[in-house]
Amino acid sequence: MTTQPITEQTAPRPVRELPPVMTLSEAAASRLRTLYAGANAGQLLRISVSTKGCSGHAYDMAFVPEAGEAGDERVTDKGVTVLIDRRAILFLIGSQMDYRTSDLESGFVFENPNEKGRCGCGQSFHV
Repeated sequence: MTTQPITEQTAPRPVRELPPVMTLSEAAASRLRTLYAGANAGQLLRISVSTKGCSGHAYDMAFVPEAGEAGDERVTDKGVTVLIDRRAILFLIGSQMDYRTSDLESGFVFENPNEKGRCGCGQSFHV
């Protein structure tokens, strides 16, 4: 008794477009253009997520040479490029980085749909 292999032809599944790892607000892009044109010329902002703080994770940012580290994800939005540490990608998918100023402080902030909560001081988050 011989068995014939059964072959079915199925249409390939449509590829669903993934959300960008991160986007930049116009304010963040403008601030980065200023920084890249000044003291940080020839460098890129590298974003990572570290384990620290009372909620478990915190955003870390540092200017690094344009080459970055092996495996870094290059994200370009509004004509500005940032580097994302490959270990931080899953924490940041769908996030937007903004730049805000107030009377007492200014800086980059993240609107992250993956966050489930933040600590009381706002310096760390958990997913």
